[in-house]
Amino acid sequence: MAEHQNATLIRRGYEAFSAGDVAALSELLAPDAVQHMPGHNVLSGDHKGRDAILAMYGQLAERSGGTLRVDLEEVYANDEEVVTVYRSTGTRNGKQLDTRHALVFRMRDGKATELTDVSSDEATDDNFWS
Repeated sequence: MAEHQNATLIRRGYEAFSAGDVAALSELLAPDAVQHMPGHNVLSGDHKGRDAILAMYGQLAERSGGTLRVDLEEVYANDEEVVTVYRSTGTRNGKQLDTRHALVFRMRDGKATELTDVSSDEATDDNFWS
């Protein structure tokens, strides 16, 4: 059975994120997309618009000194949504990050319009990013 086209798009997005390929990420995100980040740290909250989301991704790389890695573990997709499970690892200021997340994408016309990140350990994420 072939993978759903939205699953394939999101897999490409994870590859682009890992490679720092901003152009490919730009193609995946709708101009008015919003990403909801959990927790109570400098990256938490709603990042509205493709440019704001890409800027936040840049902050992830900068704040982790380029050590942040996301390893895609699972992808579930239909015509309107994609749900992924991924492991996030990195080092920052002597701190280690190793948490699992779910990321829910709302899709429209082959673009992500809304992304909601859910952490398995929000306190660990807050401690790492604060």
